[in-house]
Amino acid sequence: MNILILTKCMLALMIGFLGAVLLGLFLVPMLKRLKIKQTISIFVGFSHRKKSGTPTMGGLIFIIPTVLATFILLGMNKMEYSDNLGIVLIVFVGYALIGFLDDYLSIKRHNNEGLTEVQKLIGQILIALLFFFLYMRNGGQTAIIVSTLGINIQLGWIYGLFILFVLVGASNAVNLTDGLDGLAGGLSAIAFIAFSLVSLVVGFEDMGVFTFILTGAILGFLVYNTHPAKVFMGDTGSLALGGVMAAVAILTHREVTLLVVAGVFVIETLSVIFQIIWLRVFKRKLFLMTPLHHHFEKLGWAETDIVKLFWVIGLVLAMGGIFFGVWI
Repeated sequence: MNILILTKCMLALMIGFLGAVLLGLFLVPMLKRLKIKQTISIFVGFSHRKKSGTPTMGGLIFIIPTVLATFILLGMNKMEYSDNLGIVLIVFVGYALIGFLDDYLSIKRHNNEGLTEVQKLIGQILIALLFFFLYMRNGGQTAIIVSTLGINIQLGWIYGLFILFVLVGASNAVNLTDGLDGLAGGLSAIAFIAFSLVSLVVGFEDMGVFTFILTGAILGFLVYNTHPAKVFMGDTGSLALGGVMAAVAILTHREVTLLVVAGVFVIETLSVIFQIIWLRVFKRKLFLMTPLHHHFEKLGWAETDIVKLFWVIGLVLAMGGIFFGVWI
């Protein structure tokens, strides 16, 4: 890793951050004027219901600067604009569009019901299939490899199902975690900085620069999203973050690393799955409420304390993920 790449990464981080902060100065008031406001579920506590009316679709604050900065820093030089980078942008924007449509319908209907689960799933699957087609056309491998552990599992066409599971699962995992001010955004920034470092070390410089841009943009978004949040990312942001996180992991051949780096998102998702199973089998709840962050709220924890705890856990897992991702 030479000084030129490090300089470009720092520039990418700075451009992403400044772009998001500046866009937020205009976009947040605009969302308020257009009455693009979040409707809060009746099943959450009073502390959440009083947030009803907070602008949503705030994911645009980090999506737009990331896409523009990627073209500016990487797109002008054809040698640096790889096919993998193009695939990542397609996934990023594609999942953002699904989330945007979901948010738009929720706002239009004045409730918390946008796209149906089936409609959203179909959209996610279609983008996952497009990803697999482009990935294979670009000569992508169809094996899960962890060389230090002696793991080399050739999946063949089954790898397409694996990609579908990872992309859809990751996008929904971030979406489920986006329930407290700054929670999903902070965890995503931590995860992407980990993937930035891993990508640079293992030779995927374009992915490293891209994820540095995105990390900076998410940090800029957190200026407006930390407690008390002035704007929510909405499904526009959460689906995009989960989808692109999975795409970067697959394209850098660090699918297993994703489980570690995104460990908190995995835990949040598993809490929902276990709750459903427990209810059906034992006819009672395993947790007071899911996803898991709501369980801690029901126990009386302050929202900011939950977010800080989850951030710390995410940071520890990210450090482990960097070590694992570099040495596998």
